[in-house]
Amino acid sequence: MSLKATWFRDKLNKKVKQGFQGFPMASIAYYGPDDKHASKVAVGIALNEGGEIAALERWYNEATDIRLDARVNEDILQLLRRYAVKSVMTPDRIMGCPHEEGTDYPHGEKCPACTFWATRDRFTGDVIPGVQDAQE
Repeated sequence: MSLKATWFRDKLNKKVKQGFQGFPMASIAYYGPDDKHASKVAVGIALNEGGEIAALERWYNEATDIRLDARVNEDILQLLRRYAVKSVMTPDRIMGCPHEEGTDYPHGEKCPACTFWATRDRFTGDVIPGVQDAQE
């Protein structure tokens, strides 16, 4: 990884490690075809507790893990500065399939492109007992 990519990633991780510092707050979620490769990141900005989401931005990178993409991390940091974000929260895992239900595939169905997630809980990554695989 390049020095530039490392610098932006480390700066973003430092904001996350500071924990809750007040509002505005950013929520960063990574999505991918499996639990190892993130191909999408979504960043939501809340200006105050219980308020509407002031901004929601998404970035995609199918070629490499988006968490290591210097341009994307730089864009995220610029978004955080634009909204004077004090807190950044992100789960320590990939949160499921990068495709959107109702947009990329019908509501209530499993994503046909991401069979890894068809039988898994998107929050824990654990296999859900009794759930049938999308390929069956």
